[in-house]
Amino acid sequence: MGHFEDSEYSSACSAAEGFRALNLPSRLSLDRLISIIERARGRRIEIDVCESLNSGTVCGLWLSTNTREIILHAPTPSALHRQQFILHELGHMVLRHDEAVVSANYAETLFPNLSGEKVSRILGRSDFLDHIEAAAETLADLFAAAIRDSSIEPRSFERILG
Repeated sequence: MGHFEDSEYSSACSAAEGFRALNLPSRLSLDRLISIIERARGRRIEIDVCESLNSGTVCGLWLSTNTREIILHAPTPSALHRQQFILHELGHMVLRHDEAVVSANYAETLFPNLSGEKVSRILGRSDFLDHIEAAAETLADLFAAAIRDSSIEPRSFERILG
């Protein structure tokens, strides 16, 4: 329950495949999902708000190191938006977007005060083509639906009928 087989994990390239490969339990919360992905990746996931991110352009950022995964997200008063920012970055983790290479040109547009080469090495992602971001967002939506469905009381008939 809640783990990748090596071959499934390495081949999880689409949102649906990544979601299925996790073999998530029927009762899911954000915290439980984070724990499952921590075990799958073999690293602790740290999440923090980053005041310098603005939700107009970049809402979240994921940095992967040898010992931990770091998710930074834009400040928001909405718990639902915060969750979606985090789920999107978790989607990148599950889809292993850290194994691709970021183009220096795109990296410079994200962080104009840093060299594109340096940002590329730090992020370790691809060109952030639309399909990569779309896959991460689709997976985030699948996670959100699973969490939302877990909060629905499945035994409502039992409560009413005793």
